[in-house]
Amino acid sequence: MRDLARHSFEASAPAPASAAAPAGRLWVRRLVLGDFRSYGALRLEVDARPVVLTGPNGAGKTNLLEALSFIAPGRGLRRARLDEVGRRGAGAGTPWAVAATVVTAAGVLEIGTGRDPEVGPASLRRLVRIDGKAARSHAELARHLAVLWVTPEMDRLFQEGSGARRRFLDRMVYGHDAEHAARVAAYDHALRERARLLREGSRDTIWLHALEDAMAETGVAIAAARRRLVRRLRGSLELGRGPFPAASISLKGTLEGWLDEGPALAAEERFRALLAASRAEDAVAGGAKDGPQRSDLAVSHLASGMPAALSSTGEQKALLLSLVLAHARLETLERGSAPLLLLDEVAAHLDRVRRTALYEELAALGSQAWLSGTDEAMFESLGAGTQHFRVVDGNVVPR
Repeated sequence: MRDLARHSFEASAPAPASAAAPAGRLWVRRLVLGDFRSYGALRLEVDARPVVLTGPNGAGKTNLLEALSFIAPGRGLRRARLDEVGRRGAGAGTPWAVAATVVTAAGVLEIGTGRDPEVGPASLRRLVRIDGKAARSHAELARHLAVLWVTPEMDRLFQEGSGARRRFLDRMVYGHDAEHAARVAAYDHALRERARLLREGSRDTIWLHALEDAMAETGVAIAAARRRLVRRLRGSLELGRGPFPAASISLKGTLEGWLDEGPALAAEERFRALLAASRAEDAVAGGAKDGPQRSDLAVSHLASGMPAALSSTGEQKALLLSLVLAHARLETLERGSAPLLLLDEVAAHLDRVRRTALYEELAALGSQAWLSGTDEAMFESLGAGTQHFRVVDGNVVPR
């Protein structure tokens, strides 16, 4: 891979003295970009403290956060196609690369990822290397670190379709179940293949049975992993923290209901039978009438019982942050390190009390959060506990 070869696997330099961090802390020490969005080439060295990026709109702050989101499984915080991420003006589908030196509880990792330049637009593929070795897929990144983000687009998380809430939940599950990302990818592949066969009117019942067996096994495992995380999150959520409201969460879905009623093997058998019985219906509608792709995360204000979707805009934002912070606390307790947090323009949507409470929580967690915003004054209360960079026209300079 052209840019990964050029940028990704240089030997790690010793961390500067200011980068000293408690044992087990997760943080990015170096970020290197090649032909990514507005950046032709960038090399950014930071220490373990939270990072603040300020600058005008369109300067490239969110692009930096998006680059960091690609060291986790998935399509990044913008959910962009691989051929949309290449540097602007460099030509459609320009191969791009992101590399990061990441300090984890298990040691220092060199992570590189980017679009495979050897394949054309018709067969896009993302390559991942971990410590110089090719990974089978980007799902393997979940074995090493967890990354969560909050973006302005997520302000409507509780009002829009269930897909965004499932993706939000799955990113949290990745931090506790390293196999979850691979299961989600395997289930989605089997779901697409089955839909294609049904659409084409295939009579290959042996292959259909094999796909439905895979969907039953991985689908129930996905639902079970989500249930486990929701149960573990409840204690942290119900405590609440300062001005962030205590939240109540639950999962809604057929598979989750079956798991409430009996063992996983019984749920697999029921799902397998449902898939076989719904082939004709699914051939017309596409996809599958039920499964983990239909489940939803229900969130409400614990004290009032008000569903998040019916709460005010400010309360929805506070509930979202309550979820993210509760998960970060759980991750810190169970794994010994908080996840990497990418908070895009989050301060602008909080009043002073909640903004101060957020900063205090980040300090208590010991998270290397990356925060972006246009107004430097929003971050003044962070003080010397952070490192500030000014982003202007693709240039990133310390303040």
